[in-house]
Amino acid sequence: MSEAATAETPKVMEKVFNILKRELSAEEYLIYLQTITPRIGDATAQLRDITKKMSLEDVLRRAKRMEKASKA
Repeated sequence: MSEAATAETPKVMEKVFNILKRELSAEEYLIYLQTITPRIGDATAQLRDITKKMSLEDVLRRAKRMEKASKA
């Protein structure tokens, strides 16, 4: 990936999260996460159980934290 593209990645991801928040239900968002995240087992069911008491905002915040942690 080019240096310019790498610099734009956070902006693009923020735009993606805003679109997802506006367009998807919490369950649809979890399905989306399953498709882009390598997991073992039934990730949608696991994520649904973990996030059932969370708002979409909480899910997004945690996803962002996980992304930052994976880059560290």
